[in-house]
Amino acid sequence: QVQLVESGGGLVQPGGSLRLSCAASGSILSTNIMGWYRQAPGKERELVAAITSGGTTNFADSVKGRFTISRDNAKNTVYLQMNSLKPEDTAVYYCNAHFPSPWPPRNYWGQGTQVTVSS
Repeated sequence: QVQLVESGGGLVQPGGSLRLSCAASGSILSTNIMGWYRQAPGKERELVAAITSGGTTNFADSVKGRFTISRDNAKNTVYLQMNSLKPEDTAVYYCNAHFPSPWPPRNYWGQGTQVTVSS
């Protein structure tokens, strides 16, 4: 079983920074992909960033150059460093653990943490 708990959200002014943390109850060494998603009111949940067990990363175009995803396997934690925040980054951010195989793929989700970017 995998349980995920997010933390680090809050209110920040435009241009500011936040670091989100996702602590896993199980080892993420065996997790193929860890990701951060976000969902704003009235919008669908979207992928923000993902990282594989091998360290390969991918980012949504809207956050490239501003956000960084990393994982610390010793601490069993994945992070999302968010810089140069914009009001459109306001959303609930969710941590995701994705196991693509065997079929069907499995996903585990945290409860989410609110990020609000406003002056």
